Amino acid sequence: MADIHLHNLALLDPVEGVLKTGHEILISGKHIKSVEKGSINVPGAQSFDLKGRTVMPGLIDCHVHINRSILPPSPIMLPSLMTAHAGATLNGMLMRGFTTVRDAGGADAGHRQAIEKGLFVGPRLFVSGRAISQTGGHGDPRSPSDLIAPCDCVHLEAGLGRIADGVPEVRKAVRDEIRLGANQIKVMAGGGIASQADFIDQLQYSQEELEAIVDEATRSRTYAMAHVFVAEGIQRCIRAGVRTIEHGYFLDEKTAQMMVDTGTYLSINLLTVQVIANGKSLGYTDESVSKAKEVLERGSKAYEIALHKGVKTAFATDLSRAPERMSEEFLVRADISSNTEIIRSATVVGAEVVRMEGLIGVIKPNAFADLLVIDGNPLDDIRVLTEEGAHMPMIIKEGAIYKNLLA
Repeated sequence: MADIHLHNLALLDPVEGVLKTGHEILISGKHIKSVEKGSINVPGAQSFDLKGRTVMPGLIDCHVHINRSILPPSPIMLPSLMTAHAGATLNGMLMRGFTTVRDAGGADAGHRQAIEKGLFVGPRLFVSGRAISQTGGHGDPRSPSDLIAPCDCVHLEAGLGRIADGVPEVRKAVRDEIRLGANQIKVMAGGGIASQADFIDQLQYSQEELEAIVDEATRSRTYAMAHVFVAEGIQRCIRAGVRTIEHGYFLDEKTAQMMVDTGTYLSINLLTVQVIANGKSLGYTDESVSKAKEVLERGSKAYEIALHKGVKTAFATDLSRAPERMSEEFLVRADISSNTEIIRSATVVGAEVVRMEGLIGVIKPNAFADLLVIDGNPLDDIRVLTEEGAHMPMIIKEGAIYKNLLA
């Protein structure tokens, strides 16, 4: 594969939050070979004159669900059809400029391998396997009237979560998900909006169980991410050693300071709550819609608190039922945060969350060549990152050009 030379461009540096002119970029194989002020002499390279367009790192979404049909409300599908849906969802994400995503429950190592082997076209994928849930927790799919006990052969079933109660069971569940190829472990540490048998401020799992889950993940050289809404639940997770807090809609200043002190990340998603609050057309129950409305205003306040206190906050969407709207999250955040902060959360901070700091989310030598060519400047107008990639004439992931509309 020939080297790729990009020139006549404006380089967006998300670390400094500035647009730099006069630079050129050389891609060799999967990586960026050089970034130079001035000209790069590259005989034989495939050269692109970008005519002053912006080049920025590929976007990172730290909370997606590519198996949209595993979450309620959903039709019953055979695993083969679910996989086909996942492939289409992944392709759409890449075409919106997301070159890396972290699945927060439901996707497994096979989805990741399908991308790595070129069977699917999609972002770099980090999978959580099945989330670990207590009986009646956010990952328990049964309704309050369901008398059927869950099956022990959970790894053979398509689903978001697996049920484990007590320290021995949660240790075994974590070990099994790691055996099955999970990149990180997801634990349901509190109630949720879409689940039917819990309430949103329920504190799920004992402290001992949470600590056991984190211990198993840590000893396997990975980490735990926790679904949790309320401040007390977040504090319990922080004390147990959870690395990333998912949602955190009821975050308060005391808890935010704990997150800063311990280096705990917040992976908050705002648009999905709006979608569910108006989600009768998507089939959400009256109870889920009611829960979402309760959370709606608190989520924006939590985001404000996190920014004010300096919590490292990742870009995340969680739009399981409407992944085509994921780029609208930029617009929701823009009502609260600066464009620079939003872009940094979707690049630099996201890279830290998936433990690829310096390799993705930046444009520098030896980093992966995950690059977006943008019509416009996202630092001035965040809308150029929306509209299904309409303002992205070129998308590159690991040095391969997946979209090219340049003349």
